[in-house]
Amino acid sequence: MAPPTGGIVIESVPPEVSSLRAFWSAFRENRGALLGLIVVAFIAFLALFAPFVAPHSPIEQFRQHVQQPPIWAGGSWAFPFGTDAVGRDVLSRLIYGARISLGIGLSVMVVSVTLGIVLGLASAFLRGVVESVVMRVMDLVVAIPSLVLAILIVAVLGPSLVNTIIAVTVVYLPRYVRLVRAAAIAELSKEYVVAARVAGVGKLRLMFVTVLPNCLAPLIVQAALGISDAILEAAALGFLGLGAQPPTPEWGAMLADSREFIRSAPWIVTLPGLAILVTVVAINLMGDGLRDALDPKLRRS
Repeated sequence: MAPPTGGIVIESVPPEVSSLRAFWSAFRENRGALLGLIVVAFIAFLALFAPFVAPHSPIEQFRQHVQQPPIWAGGSWAFPFGTDAVGRDVLSRLIYGARISLGIGLSVMVVSVTLGIVLGLASAFLRGVVESVVMRVMDLVVAIPSLVLAILIVAVLGPSLVNTIIAVTVVYLPRYVRLVRAAAIAELSKEYVVAARVAGVGKLRLMFVTVLPNCLAPLIVQAALGISDAILEAAALGFLGLGAQPPTPEWGAMLADSREFIRSAPWIVTLPGLAILVTVVAINLMGDGLRDALDPKLRRS
C-alpha cells in the first residue's frame, strides 16, 4: 500500500484496553485459576439455590433408608449420595452445608477486611500510641495458635454458628491489619500523597480515598485466600463440636457425626471431607490467579 501524499506514513494507534479486560485476560491465562473459579461458581450456585437444587430437606429423616449406600455402591437414585446414620439424605446435607460453609467464609472475610482496613490505616497514619496498642494486640493474637485461640473464644462465648464466625474473625484479623498498615506506610512516602497533603486534603479523605485504593491489590488476594482458611477453621471447630450444632448441615459437624461409621459406611464421612477439600483447593487456585493478575511482576509470560 502506497504511503499518503507527501511521504508521511500515518500509524494507527491500537485502542486502549480497559483495566477490567486486562485483568480478565491475565487471569484466564492461569488455567488452574480459571478451573478454580468455575468450581467456586458452581458451589456458590448450589449454595444460593439450595432449596431448589437439593432433592430433600437436610434434616428430614427417612427411617426406612438408614445408611443406604450411594448410587455407585448399589443404592437408589432417590438418594444418589446415600443416607447417614439417621436416614438423612447426604447430598441434600452437602448442598445446604455449602451455604453454611461459604457463608462463614464470606462473613469472616468481610468483617476481618473491614476491621483490618480501619485498624491498619489508623496505625499507619496516627502512629505513636495508637500504632503501639493496635500492633501489640495483634502480636498477642498471633502468638497464640489459631485453633487454640478459636477454641478458647468459643468456649467462653458458647458453641454456635455466630460465635464461630466471631472466633474465626478474631483469629484472622491480624493478617489484614498488618497487610494494610505495611501497604499504607509504603504509600505515604510517595509523591501523590505528599501533593495531597500540600493541597490540604483532610486526613480521613487521605486515608480512605487517596491511599486505600492503592493498597487493595494485595488485600483482595489475601481476602480470597482467607475465605478458604476460614472454611477450614470453621470445619475444625464443627468437628470438635464447638461450631454449628446438630442438626445444622455444616461440613465439619457432618464429619464429626459420621466418624464412627468410617468402616461400616465410609461414604458418610468421605463425602463431607471431599467437599471441604474441593472447595478449599478451588478457592486457593482462584486466589493464586488473582495474585498473578493483580501484580504485573508475577504475571506469567
